[in-house]
Amino acid sequence: MAKKTDKTEEDVQNICRNRRAAHEYHIFEVLECGIVLTGTEVKSLRDGTANLEDAYARITDREIWLIGSDIQEYAMGNRLNHKPKRPRKLLLHRREIEKFAGKASERGFTLVPLRMYFRKGRAKVELAVVRGKKVYDKRQDQKKAEAQREMRKAMAPRRSE
Repeated sequence: MAKKTDKTEEDVQNICRNRRAAHEYHIFEVLECGIVLTGTEVKSLRDGTANLEDAYARITDREIWLIGSDIQEYAMGNRLNHKPKRPRKLLLHRREIEKFAGKASERGFTLVPLRMYFRKGRAKVELAVVRGKKVYDKRQDQKKAEAQREMRKAMAPRRSE
């Protein structure tokens, strides 16, 4: 019998990312959580039709809900198809919710999804506690990225012709 090797990144199938999150927010803590979906939502996610750009999470009645995420209707679905922008419940342990609620309830902090993916066949959402960046923070990040690009360009081996 062949042993199953430990594949951490190979088991993950990315669905979508929130690219604006890293640019617009300071990310403090990240947590993986499950998501409650219907059958047509899962089929639509397997097609890769999801968007997290304007999504955020809200804590209500000791539960975390993902609001504003857009999962397009499944093309082959019938009249039982799902609503694309409905709120979806996120699955976390009570202690994790309480820990996140404490940090997210502080002034200026919010919960934002960073990416959605399948791990071992289950849909997961990477949720982060974030604080909005100011304009000068964004400029500083752009300067750092530009400096990194120039350093990589200078260090790259030159091709002689």
